[in-house]
Amino acid sequence: MRKLPLPPFSLDTAIQKARMAEDAWNSRDPAKVALAYSEDSRWRNRSEFLEGRSEIEAFLTRKWAKERKYRLIKEVWA
Repeated sequence: MRKLPLPPFSLDTAIQKARMAEDAWNSRDPAKVALAYSEDSRWRNRSEFLEGRSEIEAFLTRKWAKERKYRLIKEVWA
């Protein structure tokens, strides 16, 4: 299931999409954030390579356990 807004984006819907992503990350709910990515997603974080939602969820759980004051801020700039 895809969440609105969908491309093509206007300035307003691009800002809305950025805020939705920001709010999800800042919720610090790894399961919720992982669902925003496809089941076969591939991530790289420095020297760590992740594949799939379960690895993304585990990574975010570890990350947010250590980085208690982490806060994502997204900007629309292009």
